[in-house]
Amino acid sequence: MTNTATVDIDWKNLGFSYIRTDLRYVAHWKDGAWDQGTLTADNKVHISEGSTALHYGQQCFEGLKAYRCQDGSINLFRPDQNAARMHRSCARLLMPAVPTEMFIEACRQVVLANERFIPPYGTGGALYLRPYVIGVGDNIGVRSAPEFLFSVFCTPVGAYFKGGLAPSNFIVSQYDRAAPNGTGAAKVGGNYAASLLPGQEAKQRSFADCIYLDPETHTKIEEVGAANFFAITRDGRFVTPKSPSILESITKYSLLDIARDRLGLQVEEGDVYIDQLDQFTEAGACGTAAVITPIGGIQNGETFHQFPSGDTVGPVTRRLYDELIGIQFGDRPAPDGWIVKVK
Repeated sequence: MTNTATVDIDWKNLGFSYIRTDLRYVAHWKDGAWDQGTLTADNKVHISEGSTALHYGQQCFEGLKAYRCQDGSINLFRPDQNAARMHRSCARLLMPAVPTEMFIEACRQVVLANERFIPPYGTGGALYLRPYVIGVGDNIGVRSAPEFLFSVFCTPVGAYFKGGLAPSNFIVSQYDRAAPNGTGAAKVGGNYAASLLPGQEAKQRSFADCIYLDPETHTKIEEVGAANFFAITRDGRFVTPKSPSILESITKYSLLDIARDRLGLQVEEGDVYIDQLDQFTEAGACGTAAVITPIGGIQNGETFHQFPSGDTVGPVTRRLYDELIGIQFGDRPAPDGWIVKVK
């Protein structure tokens, strides 16, 4: 039964960290099928010490948000796209896919069961959902797991930019995020574990994070930390990298559609060369957590390139951000299929 008691949370100062909520969804795969799944108050995962998730990294995850609208209703933003991306991740790691209907229903149940943790409309916060699949069961050899666990938990998160939307500086990393034919396009934990050291080194040099180049030639931008890259050209085109080792960001493809269909921009996916930054007037990183992180400048070796927008948010970046946030919170009309009403 849903707990309707109020929660003691300072919504205006809510950050991006784990807060235990009431219930989470858990389902198990065994003998070729998923069970019905259930909600549980237990926030601990009980698995075999031989689980492939622990030893061989057989696991993947997703991230999406539920938003409280002005009329009190609740929006889920494009959960079918998260389900589809999880299908691709599971296929890459020889794990059984979670059916789209099951994925969305699990998210819906978790949101409703934890409704009291959804930040109020107007605070800029949302309820962050973390679905994941892990290989479990007694095992020791390098093989796919005999059993799997699918779970969705949630935690309230605040507005990513406490001081308002503002540009940050990034540095090009000498590390590779993923191998040319590796798991870069899958949302798997190993990609993120490998990014911790490069990210720490960037922050120690007072940059927000690092930029990864393509692993084959080290000439093309691929990702910005754990986010996708986009830029606005001098003639007003929206451009973004395309590569088999980039994780396909749902936020990026949403911005691409908005840029084309609502802002009337020409959009392009293709090679974005690190030595051709002077083609762009604005740049940004995009993902579920921050939506958009404007990029003020990029350090590449001994050279620092500052974009013309500099320490202010570019006009196109601002319009993209406002349009997407408006759709997510129900203040602007959404394209067909982008919003699932939970309540």
